[in-house]
Amino acid sequence: MLLVPLLALQLAVPPAAPPRAAAAAAAAPRTIAIDERLAADAHLRVGDRLVVRASPTGLGDTVVVGAIVRRSADPSEVARGEYRVLMHLDQLQSLIGYGDRVDRFAVATAGAAATDRALARINDAAFGFQAYRSRDIAVETSQTFLVVSRFHRAIGVITIVASAVFLLCIMLLKVDERRRDVAALRLMGISSATVLKAIVLEATLVATAGSVLGVGIGVAASALVNAHYRGVYRTPLAFTIVTPDVVAFAVALSLGLGVAAGFFAARRLTRVHPLVLFGR
Repeated sequence: MLLVPLLALQLAVPPAAPPRAAAAAAAAPRTIAIDERLAADAHLRVGDRLVVRASPTGLGDTVVVGAIVRRSADPSEVARGEYRVLMHLDQLQSLIGYGDRVDRFAVATAGAAATDRALARINDAAFGFQAYRSRDIAVETSQTFLVVSRFHRAIGVITIVASAVFLLCIMLLKVDERRRDVAALRLMGISSATVLKAIVLEATLVATAGSVLGVGIGVAASALVNAHYRGVYRTPLAFTIVTPDVVAFAVALSLGLGVAAGFFAARRLTRVHPLVLFGR
């Protein structure tokens, strides 16, 4: 189960320390972790000392950068220019004067049964408490992406239909350019069925070569798009992916359309008398 962290900051509760260790820790600056985007923009490194404040005019707290963390591949954070700082819970409460309370918190459970028990206990704790599963939150916050995905699917269907019509027209024109060759073969005694099979076989080979070339172009284009937008948004998120299912569907569609276009073009040509094909 996962709930949204408080104030967009991921918090951690430090373990209890002995009195002497606690005194030493109180004297030494606390450590924080920052994300790689903040580190790059502010030119910060591990070990640098910073002063963090809740407001530009508020009292500050000197801290030490203890770690630089990598941002997660979260689509909801792509367009945000926010920085992320990870602090200890008591440190954050003292800094912002928020007191001993939180708005939201996340709980990690050890399985579905434990999640159900945690949901029941949290929701029954008091009026106003409401716990959700992380997948429920993901579904609610992903409605925009679902709409965009359906929009992309509609564009894909239109593109496939238009490509099929275009491919059929190109195949008809290319086969029609060979009408004299087909007429010569027919006059030599080669049957229409043999000519049709030869043209379909040639169309299959062309479709296979086109499929291999198309997969290569798709993989290269996907890598180029990811490299560009990962650099623009500075995120590890994959904007485009080429999965085996996508490759299998594309190859099957290409072969099917290529063979079908070759068949219909060849059948149209072989039904005409050879002398007509010669223009006599």
